[in-house]
Amino acid sequence: MDGILRCSRYAFGPNRLHYCGPDANKEIAEYIKNSETDLGLAHLMKQFQTMYPYLKRISEANHIADPFDDEVVEAYWLGNRLLDTIEKKVFYNHLVDDHKISKRLGRKDFKLVEDKISQGAVPHHSFHVLDIWKRTGNLQIEHTLESMDECRISWGTVTKLDGPNVYANVNPLSYNNGKMFIGEPIEKKMLRRLESTYDIEQMKIGDIISIHWSVPCEVINGQQLKALKYYTNLHLQLANQTL
Repeated sequence: MDGILRCSRYAFGPNRLHYCGPDANKEIAEYIKNSETDLGLAHLMKQFQTMYPYLKRISEANHIADPFDDEVVEAYWLGNRLLDTIEKKVFYNHLVDDHKISKRLGRKDFKLVEDKISQGAVPHHSFHVLDIWKRTGNLQIEHTLESMDECRISWGTVTKLDGPNVYANVNPLSYNNGKMFIGEPIEKKMLRRLESTYDIEQMKIGDIISIHWSVPCEVINGQQLKALKYYTNLHLQLANQTL
């Protein structure tokens, strides 16, 4: 799949809720439906103030010219080898210069984030969700457990398909005794909000799907699931140090 089209699938969920990016949900949905990419879609994706700087830093660190290269997109949303090449100082500068996180959180709270970089945090979507508790898209408010669970990229195994309804066993983000953890699977009902000739329309029972703000994004394979779980658990462990 084209990298920018793949990226738009993950960006669609929060955009339809007006949490991130431009007011262009219908346009993004049309691109996905028609499986089309052009400079117009690139322009829309570049307006996601949190996502796009991450893609740029990952691509630059790996000497990849296009921030919407498919492997770069996969690194940010799911995780792959590209994250392991990014130096800690580069990641630190990214948060300070591109996101102004030190100003938004204050020096004391930013020091906690800084310490997590030294312990191995990487520029994966789960880091920004779980370890920077203030949302930095269109809403300058703190995350809740529920919003973190929706905002992180979760995974699920499809159990039932009923027209526009998709049922999947998912592992929710849970909290107990002062710690967050990935809980036992529960069945989640979702609407197919994306129409596409790609895998979302062709999904079948038993497929593993990635999910963002209750929107099924794509069917993923075992290696992609392994990476997503690894980076999610890494940043979950770091988050639990400062709850």
